[in-house]
Amino acid sequence: MNKKILFIIIILAIIRVFIVLFYNSNYCLKENKTIDGTITNIKRIKDKEEIDVNRKYKLILYKKTNFNLGDKIRVKGKFTCPSDNTVPNLFNYRKYLLSKGIKMISNNAKVTLIKKNTNVFYTIKNLIIKKISLYKSHEYLSTFILGDTSNLDKDVKQGYSDIGIVHLFAISGMHISFFLLILNRIFKKSKYKNIVIIFFLLFFLFLTNFCESLLRCVMFFGLSNLNKKFKFGFKNEILVIITALLLIIINPFLIYSIGFSFSIIITFFIILSSNLFKLKSYLLKTLIMSIICFLSSVPILAFHFFKINFLSIIYNVIFVPLITFLYFPLSLITFVLPIFDTLYYQLINILEYIVLHLNNFKLLTFIISKPNLIIILIYYIFLFLSVKVNKKYITFFFIILLININSSFFINKPEVIFLDVGQGDSNILILPRGKALLIDTGGIYKNENSIVKNKTIPYLNSRGINQIQSLIITHGDFDHMGEGINLFNDFKVKEVIFNCGEFNELEQDLIYVLANKKIPYYSCIKQLNIDGNKLYFLNHEIYDNENDNSNVIYMELNNYKFLFMADASIKVEKDLLKKYNLNNIDVLKVGHHGSKTSSGKAFIDNINLKYSIISVGKNNRYNLPNKQTIDNLSSSKIYRTDKNGSITVKIKNNKLKINTCSP
Repeated sequence: MNKKILFIIIILAIIRVFIVLFYNSNYCLKENKTIDGTITNIKRIKDKEEIDVNRKYKLILYKKTNFNLGDKIRVKGKFTCPSDNTVPNLFNYRKYLLSKGIKMISNNAKVTLIKKNTNVFYTIKNLIIKKISLYKSHEYLSTFILGDTSNLDKDVKQGYSDIGIVHLFAISGMHISFFLLILNRIFKKSKYKNIVIIFFLLFFLFLTNFCESLLRCVMFFGLSNLNKKFKFGFKNEILVIITALLLIIINPFLIYSIGFSFSIIITFFIILSSNLFKLKSYLLKTLIMSIICFLSSVPILAFHFFKINFLSIIYNVIFVPLITFLYFPLSLITFVLPIFDTLYYQLINILEYIVLHLNNFKLLTFIISKPNLIIILIYYIFLFLSVKVNKKYITFFFIILLININSSFFINKPEVIFLDVGQGDSNILILPRGKALLIDTGGIYKNENSIVKNKTIPYLNSRGINQIQSLIITHGDFDHMGEGINLFNDFKVKEVIFNCGEFNELEQDLIYVLANKKIPYYSCIKQLNIDGNKLYFLNHEIYDNENDNSNVIYMELNNYKFLFMADASIKVEKDLLKKYNLNNIDVLKVGHHGSKTSSGKAFIDNINLKYSIISVGKNNRYNLPNKQTIDNLSSSKIYRTDKNGSITVKIKNNKLKINTCSP
């Protein structure tokens, strides 16, 4: 009977996922909508607000409003599907929102109030939010009481993630156990105890906006009680699986949720290893649990973050009791008794100070390439066997881990990746054994989001690459090298190559950083040789402007010809045709983002190219690429980063293959 129930649940979950994913591929259309709905969530981030309506639509408003949760509003505007990631392997905003139940967003909606909130539950939540906002320690009170980490300092939050303790700040079983312990003691002799607990759990779910880890806890708690009452006889590890399947049936998009994956998988392996926790020593039990949590989280960390820190095992032994017995209880006490706010705030400063300093210690932190789903399955099979059958199987787990950490050495075919960096240029050349070159860094004025931190470095890490052999700066314009200093602050680069001509102010600033870091740099070179792969620098004339002084780079990879024009103009193109025999170019990195000042018809006709790559920002103010340039390139297959996202050119079995990462 139990096997039949489990089988039916599995089949229903699979069918539900396939139906929804098929539907998901067809729903995404731009359309004007008028929506009447209820505000279910508000995030106030600096000078903008993110408002969720009916748990289906997200509004991004670049102003502050006086709306509250539960308010009825009318929304008029253009709604569209959130974008997919435009760089391979990286964070997918659309899937993230889908996991929260949100399918469409609007950036320019007109919002009017229909009716103020009258719902008692939203009223209570609004009062709690308002009270928390008055505290010095409001970021952590929001974290531990509302499950909202959005107000935590970005660097501190990244620090928690890097040292492997960020899960301690997510509402989970630790919090539920704490509350259940209190409620069980208060209502120990009451016949209404279970009703009170169920009501509390449901309200806490509402309070935390139905976060995934808490959904798992509440569902598991309910199933455990049903399992005992009706004597189904399911083991706890099977109940975890049933919990996951039921939640997926309710919301199939949870398969995209990182928090859901962590919560289910780590809980499963902790329960599976319960026989190891029959020790009297709390410290030893905490250490064993930390090891189990680490091992079970490695595939997820590798798949989403491309980095693991072995010291997180020790850090969890230290911070689990600190958060469990000090910071979390004190957050509740502080909320009830504001007199403790100053003390709590000081303790938070100490915590953040320690974490930020620990994060600088990188001794046992490793870059790990993104594994495919088959490798992840193999990871978990060996982990399961080592826990359930024989500890010796853990050896195979670590062998796979070691291979994954060193996966860049197994790259045997060259690739060129034209990154989508908006209105700018940045291209990655990956050679056999994981040798990487970066041609330009990109750079966007007045943009707080660093391109190299959010795109370039994570992508390289996802391939298992932890250093750049050569950074080639084609010229000193901001949209080509503006991210240079950020790159050197966060990544290892062995050398830098500049173009011919005098160094401008931006280049001089970068040279100052290079001198402090003792990184060699060169300018106006003719050739670069990396393990037999040669890059030829064709432009050595000194012109009267930075664009025309651009490094123009020619290379051959497995007999395929690539030409990178940077921002060189038609004048430079004419000079190059006089000096070099450039023909039958397979891939052209189009000059100056498709401007009419480059890619002259004579030049394009002469080089007889097959593929054109234009790096250009979406809806850019220069209206690039220019129509005349597109006409000149029409005999080739044209790819554009604004429409196609990042473009990857692979050479496999002596054939050129081009993949895109469309938004």
